[in-house]
Amino acid sequence: MKITREEVERVAHLARLNLTEKEKEQMTRDMEAIIGFADQINSCDIHDVKPTAHIIPINNVFREDVVVASMDREQLLENAPNQEQGCFSVPQVVE
Repeated sequence: MKITREEVERVAHLARLNLTEKEKEQMTRDMEAIIGFADQINSCDIHDVKPTAHIIPINNVFREDVVVASMDREQLLENAPNQEQGCFSVPQVVE
């Protein structure tokens, strides 16, 4: 797709960019390359590709969720300097 200088100037105006003449020329070439690459990607046939497909096989790396017994509350609170209603009690730091 051919990008015109006027289109670059319009995009620069919308983005509030002050481009020099040299920058406008460079931006025209860059935008043509970007849009050309996007057109190349759009031309790929992806009808048979699942939306969640990956190039490399990916397996779940998480362990199974298994219910196990937790630690005894009394044992956990044995070394607590202060405890209240079965919980750690700490000094108030915010008024």
